[in-house]
Amino acid sequence: MDRTNHLRRTLEAGESAYGAQAATFSPAVVEVYGSLGLDWVWVDLEHAGPSPWDGQWLSDLTRAADVADIELLVRLPGGDPKLIRKALDAGVRTLLIPRVESAAEVREAVAATRFRYDGGPGDRGVARGRVTEWGRDTDGYVEEEDANVTLGVMIENAAAVESLDDILAVPDLGFVFVGPADLSVSLGRPLEKGHPDVRGHVDRIERAALDAGVPLAGIASSAEAVRDAEDRGYQLLRIGGDISSAQSVLGERLDAVR
Repeated sequence: MDRTNHLRRTLEAGESAYGAQAATFSPAVVEVYGSLGLDWVWVDLEHAGPSPWDGQWLSDLTRAADVADIELLVRLPGGDPKLIRKALDAGVRTLLIPRVESAAEVREAVAATRFRYDGGPGDRGVARGRVTEWGRDTDGYVEEEDANVTLGVMIENAAAVESLDDILAVPDLGFVFVGPADLSVSLGRPLEKGHPDVRGHVDRIERAALDAGVPLAGIASSAEAVRDAEDRGYQLLRIGGDISSAQSVLGERLDAVR
């Protein structure tokens, strides 16, 4: 089994990686995204979708991703180490943990992705599921998984911003995803993403991540927004999705023919 995480390699090389949301959770959409040349697929289990504990369902999506040569980026509901290990054993290589507030919880989550961590034992368990081809492919398993799995966190509340320097110092943190919408709620300015207070916090996150050498991730819904984000140092960008694309293209077409 090829365990190479091309998304992690792209980030480590300082290059950009573009992805899109698969809100329908369809393996066919995953394959379509791969055929388009996208780098990764956003799978959101925090706000929607089937149970994050359903390893069979995650295995089906990772099979589609392997066929299409594209990476899944799975946002879990939280940083429960048991849930992290379940997703990894299904073949997911890139995870995103939302609503973190402290370096301690980030460290716990990252440790759950590693067999060896920060000079000592990690907190990942050895599996005989899909990730090892049901126990057949164990040569290099531990080393390859540690070298390819990556975990990022959402910085989307005031507590996380206050703990930002400590969070960014957690060993092997893969990336930080800026969440201005939830950050605006946390600051008492729901959905006022352009408010100076919200923008100030976003700017602080961006500067701190770049200074710490931790890749920045975010959402950019137009080519102009992508270029602007890249100019500010973003590498991992979600540029659209299946449902939003259908609404835009089919909505405009329907309006035109009616």
